[in-house]
Formats: sequence, structure tokens, C-alpha cells
Amino acid sequence: MPAVQKPEPSAEPPAEPSMEPSMEPPADVPTRRTGLTTSDREIVLTGGPPPGAAELLARDVCAWFGGRLVLDGVSLRMEPRRVTALIGPSGCGKSTFLRILNRMHELVPGAELAGEVLLDGEDVYDPRQRAQQVRMRIGMVFQKPNPFPAMSIKENVLAGLKLAGIKCGDKNALVERSLLRAGLWKEVRDRLDSPGGALSGGQQQRLCIARSLAVRPNVLLMDEPCSALDPTSTRRIEETIAEIGHEVTVVIVTHNMQQAQRVSDHCAFFLAEENQPGRIVEHGETDRMFNSPTDPRTLDYVRGHFG
Repeated sequence: MPAVQKPEPSAEPPAEPSMEPSMEPPADVPTRRTGLTTSDREIVLTGGPPPGAAELLARDVCAWFGGRLVLDGVSLRMEPRRVTALIGPSGCGKSTFLRILNRMHELVPGAELAGEVLLDGEDVYDPRQRAQQVRMRIGMVFQKPNPFPAMSIKENVLAGLKLAGIKCGDKNALVERSLLRAGLWKEVRDRLDSPGGALSGGQQQRLCIARSLAVRPNVLLMDEPCSALDPTSTRRIEETIAEIGHEVTVVIVTHNMQQAQRVSDHCAFFLAEENQPGRIVEHGETDRMFNSPTDPRTLDYVRGHFG
């Protein structure tokens, strides 16, 4: 097993887990769409990630908190331009695994890990890789919306570029496109200078998605992004996932089995037996995982018999 990686200090706080139940959207949620309906024009970014979706590959990943093993031997391939859903009961390591993928695990005091995470074949934990560069390529949307409340809507969208030192030739066009892709443009286009913190909870979450998309990440991680939202906001975020899934690799943690079925192409079922670390029981195409899984524990979980 590779050497244990040592945490690197950073100002960013780790995502806080939430026990709030996911809310289900109305039954008329549309099926996944294959592409954007808005017209695109060239917007040049200088100093950002290389364009396009990327493959994310975890190999034998293990994680510890304060010396206690919480995730053991997790290997998973997250394919480019596809949506992978991480499902399983609370406490089985899904969110920990998600944070490992973009080096946020190392922000937790006493956290350690072993194994590899490869982004298009490059180890994101290689000492030559800077954590900030990794997180620019692998964006993150948290459970609870976290816009910068003192910044305007426009400034929120562009905040990632400023922090990463990315230059943009047409910032107005980038703001419009990012908000369009997040499903928020029509609601805020006449008040871009208003504070981002004044938006509703669902709008704030979509603003955070727009902020992540503005730097054109290769991968977008989403940790229960709809858990605290109303059904209408949930539906709009699911529509956004459907629209961006063909151009960004998306990995989403969700406790909502109907949502996992609606938005994902591939599922991985995590489970932690009593007093044992979390592991992947089974993974595969979403349709097979929900209709004919090979492990009876998977079938019990997706049918609501536990968890």
C-alpha cells in the first residue's frame, strides 16, 4: 500500500455532514436531456484547467480520522462525461470519499489516507501537485449553499477566477453562460449587482454551481446538493446535472434513491458493517444496480429495507 499522505494546511473548511432528509421533487421531473439548449460562443480563459471532462480513478483508497480506519480499500472509476452517484446509509464513508477526490480530506485535523486518486492518469496527491490546482480542476458543491454574502451575484460567479488567477476575455458572457448552465440566469439577469446572500436557498445553491462551472472544471463533485432544498429547486438542480453531464464528469452523493436513478449513469453502493470501515459493496450501471444487482444487500438498500 502506498505511503500515508500527510495533511496539507489550507484556509478552506471541510464540508459538514448533514442528517437532513432529502426532499423529493414532483413526479413530473423531466428525463435527462442530452445537451444544452442555449447557444454557445467562444469565451477564452487563460490560466484555467485544460478543457473537457476528465476520468477520475480511485485505487485502493483508505482513510483514517485520528487513527481510526473509516474507509477501506475503495477502488472506483468515474468515467468522463457521465454522472456517478454514491449511495449508501449515513456513516458509510461516501462524503469522506468525495472529499478525498479533491484533497479536502487533508484539511481535517488528524486525517490521513493511503491509495491513489488519478485525474486523467495523474496522481492528485503527487507532491508536485498543488492542492489549489487540483481543486480548480475538481470543483465541489456542498450540502448547504455557501455563496459569499457580501458579494454581488456577478462577483460570486467570478470569485473562483479571481482566487485562481484565471483571466477571462469576456466576463459578462462568462457570467451569463455560467448562470444559464446552473438554471439561474432568467431569475437574476436583471439584478446581477444584488447581493448573492439575498437569494433563496435554492437560488443560492444554483449560484454556487454557477461559481464552480465558471472556472470550467474537469470534474464537479456534489455532496447532497439538494438535501435542504424544496422540490422545485431540487428539480432545477437535477435539470442542471442533466445538462452539464455530457461536458463535465459529475460525482454526486445522495440519500435519495429516486434522485440517483433520475440523474446518474453509474452507481456505487457504500456500506459500513457494525464497527467496520466503509467499503464499496457493488458498483455498475444505474439501471442494473436498481433492478438486478448481484449483491442482496444492494437490493435491500435500494428497495428501502434498511438505511
